[in-house]
Amino acid sequence: MSKPTVLMTGAYPQWDLQPMERDYDLRKLWLAADKDGFLEQAAPKARAIATRGELGASAALMDKCPKLEIIACYGVGVDAIDLAKARARGVRVTNTPDVLTEDVADFAFALMLAHLRKVVDGDAYARSGAWAAANLPLGTSLRGKTLGIFGFGRIGRAIARRAEGFGVTIAYCDVTRSAGSAFAYYDNPVALASASDIFVAAVAGGEATRNVVNAGVFEALGPSGLFVNVSRGSVVDEPALIDAIAKKRIGGACLDVFWNEPNIDRRFLEFDNVILQPHQSSGTVETRQAMGKLVRDNLEAHFAGRPLLTPVV
Repeated sequence: MSKPTVLMTGAYPQWDLQPMERDYDLRKLWLAADKDGFLEQAAPKARAIATRGELGASAALMDKCPKLEIIACYGVGVDAIDLAKARARGVRVTNTPDVLTEDVADFAFALMLAHLRKVVDGDAYARSGAWAAANLPLGTSLRGKTLGIFGFGRIGRAIARRAEGFGVTIAYCDVTRSAGSAFAYYDNPVALASASDIFVAAVAGGEATRNVVNAGVFEALGPSGLFVNVSRGSVVDEPALIDAIAKKRIGGACLDVFWNEPNIDRRFLEFDNVILQPHQSSGTVETRQAMGKLVRDNLEAHFAGRPLLTPVV
């Protein structure tokens, strides 16, 4: 029996590629010099697309794949996948939730503490020899602050669990109240920002949340407020964020995701009160191995006729 053809839009770690090469006829789009020519040959045979969250799968790509049955996404975000097209075609879609939740929540706190306690500055200070002349200027305590969590899903709730141990006041915003939660609830991000010292975006991407963290949010957060984004770059009005930082309308930002990553707006590099990261909040060996296994398990279940583990569509 021939192996099912799987079209891969981007690279996976080698620990995933090896078993996938064993089990499937892999067609690696990212390696093709002539991608249009490659798709002409590979897409008509593809029964599956294996993609990553930031790469997704467009309607145009699906149209090139008449035999397409499933799109397996390496990542929790599916906003770059045309879900309406997938539904119309009867194409199944899976993602990798839960397995990355804890590491993303950990990283949100790594960013907050790095900014408030001047971890990046301190490293440069010690390396430069400046410490011999004077102590590093004092940082700010996390304890006693109000942490506003925008998006109270898996990751937002994991951030809240950690926050309780840091002695902060927790508030959140989501489309509805979280059943059983005693934390302060706000029904819009501007109101949440007004009540927060630190505003963390943990909300899902997609058209419904595009640019929802905007100038009004930054104005409400205020000149001592810290903005942290571990969600999607699309949720932020980046020109408004850059303007707020430049005019000191907020105290700073910690950004793991960007609108046009990896080609981030170069103006971010000019600010010394911004910590920049290369979309690595889920970037641990343990989490990435678990993500890859979940992609493979969903593909295996589909082709074996078993229920999908983490269906989106």
